[in-house]
Amino acid sequence: MTKEIQTLSVISESSFKPYIQTANSHPMLTAEEERVLAERLYYQGDLEAAKRLILSHLRFVTYIAKNYSGYGLPQSDLIQEGNIGLMKAVRRFNPEIGVRLVSFAVHWIKAEIHEYVLRNWRIVKIATTKAQRKLFFNLRKTKQRLGWFNQNEIELVARELGVTSKDVREMEFRMTAQDMTFDLVSDDETRDGSLVAPVIYLQDKSSDFAENIEEDNWESKAADKLIYALKILDKRSQHIIRARWLDNDKKSTLQTLATLYNVSAERVRQLEKNAMKKLKIAIEN
Repeated sequence: MTKEIQTLSVISESSFKPYIQTANSHPMLTAEEERVLAERLYYQGDLEAAKRLILSHLRFVTYIAKNYSGYGLPQSDLIQEGNIGLMKAVRRFNPEIGVRLVSFAVHWIKAEIHEYVLRNWRIVKIATTKAQRKLFFNLRKTKQRLGWFNQNEIELVARELGVTSKDVREMEFRMTAQDMTFDLVSDDETRDGSLVAPVIYLQDKSSDFAENIEEDNWESKAADKLIYALKILDKRSQHIIRARWLDNDKKSTLQTLATLYNVSAERVRQLEKNAMKKLKIAIEN
């Protein structure tokens, strides 16, 4: 997309109000105007047409994002994610399907916002499957109307949403649970003298101190052996090995080295092969 589109899709809190004004300043398109632009984009790849389609629908993204303001997430971020969905929809929109872009784009806009909400509403993912995502958003709307559920309400909600009572109870627990810090916040202990940070009770079974020391020593000795082995090679062979295998930057090709030494690429390959054999013998001894 153009630079202007990219700028409008990145919104900070300080630029939020100017963004809303900019989004609302772009006129809405008539059905005929939209169709002409969509055909130009779909059949000709016209990016200017894509730009106009996106700009004319930014106000629609803002409207949808307002419905997710109760999740405690920045409105600017919600709009930004919705804009990503809008761009995806514009890129995939087929003018021959016979619907307006706004009807087609609403799915993509909401999908991006939903993913953002689920990623950021809790540190640990609250919903991981498609069914759980649907239950999360439907259940939250219902809870805003009813508050805490008793058993009868749980069964009622389960019937309304087409899920089991167990699913409702589990999702309600996930939604009401608070995030807990993994590490200790301070050195203070709780009232009963016990420490409760989860980090205290977890063992890192993947770490072996003795094995790490041994590995470090081996790497150090291997590096020393390699340095010593390189010294037995002639300068040209040393340079070929360094250029082909040891340089941190882009590795040199056989042809590059062939040009440098005024020989054939096959000759460079032979020199490299012979040097590698000598290095292997020197390191193993």
